[in-house]
Amino acid sequence: MEAIIGRRQTAFRLSTDLLDKLKEAAVRENRSLNNYVESVLMDVVYNRPNPITLRAMQEAKQKDDLETLDTDNLDSLIEAL
Repeated sequence: MEAIIGRRQTAFRLSTDLLDKLKEAAVRENRSLNNYVESVLMDVVYNRPNPITLRAMQEAKQKDDLETLDTDNLDSLIEAL
């Protein structure tokens, strides 16, 4: 049995350029405009990093001495991990 998701029709005023770009993006993703816009909005609303991830992101931005990995050498990359 599938969960029923309540939906309500609504209207937004968007710039013509933005609407055109959204339509193009929806076509590229092979989705309807409604489905594409809803998924973009859901990503913005629901995919926020938790506090631990936010702290790690801030730490990575602030540190100048972060370790770099040699991705050209597979053995050294595996050893470093």
